[in-house]
Amino acid sequence: MKSSRVGDILYLVVPCYNEEEVLEHTAEVMKNKLERMAAQGKISIKSKVFFVNDGSSDKTWKIISDLCRCDSIFSGLCFSRNYGHQSAILAGMMAAREHADMVVTIDADLQQDIEALDKFVKCYQEGCEIVYGVRNDRDTDGLFKKLSANMFYKFMHLLGCNVMSNHADYRLLSKRALDALAEYREVNLFLRGLIPTMGFQSDVVYFDVKKREAGQSKYTLRKMMTLATNGITSMSTRPIQIITVLGFLVSLFSFAMIIYCIVDWFSGRNVPGYTTSLVVSLLMGGLTIFSLGIVGEYIGKIYLETKARPRYIIESIIWKEAETNEQEEKEEVDTE
Repeated sequence: MKSSRVGDILYLVVPCYNEEEVLEHTAEVMKNKLERMAAQGKISIKSKVFFVNDGSSDKTWKIISDLCRCDSIFSGLCFSRNYGHQSAILAGMMAAREHADMVVTIDADLQQDIEALDKFVKCYQEGCEIVYGVRNDRDTDGLFKKLSANMFYKFMHLLGCNVMSNHADYRLLSKRALDALAEYREVNLFLRGLIPTMGFQSDVVYFDVKKREAGQSKYTLRKMMTLATNGITSMSTRPIQIITVLGFLVSLFSFAMIIYCIVDWFSGRNVPGYTTSLVVSLLMGGLTIFSLGIVGEYIGKIYLETKARPRYIIESIIWKEAETNEQEEKEEVDTE
């Protein structure tokens, strides 16, 4: 064990989008956990819970602001609008890396077992720069979500993407790993595939998933499909390679049909075949449109990357340090 890592500063980065129903309870649970770990000497008393408001339309930011003003263990960051779950996680990690020795990202709904933090910190103290939280099972998911999630991971592996199965965004990154992650400038974020490419020493912590404390999941089917598309197009070019193979196979099929038609013409059976023409037309048209769609996705991603727009805009930050007993919070406007 690396003794220099015992008692290091831990920041919990918590992305929030319309979480007013569960946020106060979540804050209390997370505060109690950090205080217990600090009392045991596992982390520093300077450790914090860092909420990131992803453009919520309810009272989420007001609750975060009140929590920060009442207790210095809480800090908050607010986006100017909704930028998405992945951007919220990244913004929190990038802001926290200036103050923390390690950062753990965790959802606000408390479905990810917060008691597993001890295992995360232990792996960090043993020298790991990245620790992945992997759920033991998907028993709390509905049938559709369970099937779609399993298909997603299998499809990603088939396309050559280095994605860990049943790992969402419950993970620990050391300051060294955060500094390395800051070097990545992609606009289209897929952290589950991006972080494993850094190659630091890592480990896995398995945890049980709990039922949501209150409210409903904000990760809709549309958002899951967007995440899957971003993951595939950001981490793999294999769909383009598949198009090339399909194009070659269709060319062989077309060449065979040409030979078949010539043989029919010489044999005197040159009456046009409606079924054959229809099948060939539909096959070629479908493959052409499908291929153009995939190529268009990649061109769209290139277009967004070349514009180099900010991945998010921070409207305000609330930060209060406990050791100086400051009563004023630092609020600043920044872009990342």
